[in-house]
Amino acid sequence: MSGASLYRVSVTFGQVLVFVAFFGLWEVLVDFLGIKPVILPPPSRIAEVAWESRAILIKNTWPTFVAISLGFLTAVASGFVIAVGIAYSRVIRDLTYPFLVAAQILPKIAFAPLFLIWFGFGLTPKVVIAALIAFFPVVINTSKGLTSVDSELLQYMDSLGASTWEKFTKISLPWAMPYFFAALKISITLAIVGAVVGEFVAAGEGLGYVINASNITLDTELMFAAIICLSVLGILMFLAVVLAERLLIPSAPEGGGVQATM
Repeated sequence: MSGASLYRVSVTFGQVLVFVAFFGLWEVLVDFLGIKPVILPPPSRIAEVAWESRAILIKNTWPTFVAISLGFLTAVASGFVIAVGIAYSRVIRDLTYPFLVAAQILPKIAFAPLFLIWFGFGLTPKVVIAALIAFFPVVINTSKGLTSVDSELLQYMDSLGASTWEKFTKISLPWAMPYFFAALKISITLAIVGAVVGEFVAAGEGLGYVINASNITLDTELMFAAIICLSVLGILMFLAVVLAERLLIPSAPEGGGVQATM
């Protein structure tokens, strides 16, 4: 086994050990301090409830997954188009950039009740909230990547008589990919937040709905089970983005590439 492989195995083992230590300490402290389950149930009890309620959790995981995925894809598509416009048109950049910054500053979660009035209950308000929260990092990072291309490379392509489309697809786009995927890693986590917020106020299904309903009925154990289920879903979706990055840009550094420029 090479040194790099041994290091990765050691890091993975260490990460697992951190989780085990965290939940073990949680279990011991709850028992030692005599904390009531309605306030903070032990992990062992949460695991039992999760297994007992697995049908409910599985049933409500799918709507949440769909809302996150659609919101994320909408944010990526719209953010990428806007980023290209900002990168290649000074007029678009000057006209839209202040508006984008102002829109990002607004607390979009506060608009959730308004989206309920506009779109009603169901999937649409969840997707809209998720997309609005998640698209800004895509715009900022992608436009940053497209405008940071080495000018000498572009001059070289000009000397070869390359068209604008060829310069974009062969130079600018590959150059911006690390920036783009850095944004996707942020956006997928924000899409999860947006979808769950939508489920709090405008849905009758989904893990966010289960969490909210459990909070109302003081079923803390089920609430924690839904939270952990949501965390696992979020981790899997984040890892899917990381896997896509590894497949499309194998030379990306282990640390995750270019840092986000939010």
